[in-house]
Amino acid sequence: MELDIQCEEMSPSRWAELLSTMKSCKSIRLDDCNLSSSNCEDLSSIINMNPSLTELKLNNNELGDAGIEYLCKGLLTPSCSLQKLWLQNCNLTSASCETLRSVLSAQPSLTELHVGDNKLGTAGVKVLCQGMMNPNCKLEKLQLEYCELTADIVEALNAALQSKPTLKELSLSNNTLGDTAVKQLCQGLVDASCNLELLHLENCGITSDSCREISAVLSNKSSLIDLSVGDNKIGDSGLALLCQGLMHPNCKIQKLWLWDCDLTSASCKDLSRLISTKETLTEISLIDNNLRDLGMEMLCQALKDPKSKLQELWIRECGLTTACCKALSSALSMNKHLKVLHMGENKLGDAGVELMCEGLLHPNCNIQSLWLGNCDLTAACCATLATIMATKQCLTELDLSYNSLEDEGIRKICEALRNPSCNMQQLILYDIFWSSEVDDELRALEESKPEVKIIS
Repeated sequence: MELDIQCEEMSPSRWAELLSTMKSCKSIRLDDCNLSSSNCEDLSSIINMNPSLTELKLNNNELGDAGIEYLCKGLLTPSCSLQKLWLQNCNLTSASCETLRSVLSAQPSLTELHVGDNKLGTAGVKVLCQGMMNPNCKLEKLQLEYCELTADIVEALNAALQSKPTLKELSLSNNTLGDTAVKQLCQGLVDASCNLELLHLENCGITSDSCREISAVLSNKSSLIDLSVGDNKIGDSGLALLCQGLMHPNCKIQKLWLWDCDLTSASCKDLSRLISTKETLTEISLIDNNLRDLGMEMLCQALKDPKSKLQELWIRECGLTTACCKALSSALSMNKHLKVLHMGENKLGDAGVELMCEGLLHPNCNIQSLWLGNCDLTAACCATLATIMATKQCLTELDLSYNSLEDEGIRKICEALRNPSCNMQQLILYDIFWSSEVDDELRALEESKPEVKIIS
């Protein structure tokens, strides 16, 4: 049994009602419920008396250090079997880390700890690392985003990484680490005992200066399959260094996020080689890089390679225009693996989407999710989009937000939704203006086809 509640104010009567339900729940989620330390006293009792509870999510509540102290009393009881604990944005400070260290040291069932968006600081996380080094600790996932960490944390993290081969996922995004600290971290990551599979270092002050060390981790650690270095100014020179590691036969990367990394079309030669030859790579994000049409054309050439197994391509806000759409159409007509394509915030225009749809209509194309928000589209391309919706049963998600489709365009989309062949599950239409008559049509459609979710 699961309890999943978000964004609900808890009256005393409602809370009492939920407490009786929680006694038999395997999973409890109470995000954004205005909980405080007093609620944690009750939750501690639930943890103690419900040995089947394995997952507890309390994100975005003002629990404070006092609340965590109550909660940990329950977590430290012998009957506790909790595996996953989420405490993101709960107004915690370094004072909570001593209590959480006790839990890490004493509770081998705990495999996931999410404490991002709390002012734990370097001193607090050093204490957590001590708990991780205890032989009883079997932690597999640790999330420390936005925890006000500095370069001084790396020595403690490396010690924890080397002593904890169970740790598979580490997120340090949005902390001011800098190149020197990241280089030092990479020394710990290449240690033989480290088996990390996921490493997130978004917005950590990384430049091209530490990319050689990250590259060495990629070429040495076949366990690392998910790397995110988005929102770091690594530039084309940094990307070239990363690709040396990514192209190494030992590297088994599956997911690579490089959004807002100051890349240009100059990086696309390396990226194309990676996409066309690294058969493990299934997802890449290049959002908010100035790749332009020339860069996109190179990527499209890679997508046509039979060895490419890419399933998701995120290329929003990359300075693309109609000019790249013929190459994209050709790639779509030859690539059977691509399932998700994010093209929003590019000036593709109606002519570009018309070209793209030629590829989408090809029997080889298996796109399931297509994002075209804010692409300078009008009603003129909606007849073709409607044909895609009615013809391609694989297409289940379409985003057309922030385009001037007006009544004429939306009516064509509605017509496609009524078609029995249309398999659409989610249609996203933010910030598009239509009349009350068209609004009635959309509401009627939702009633007649409850499997379709229209978000506007």
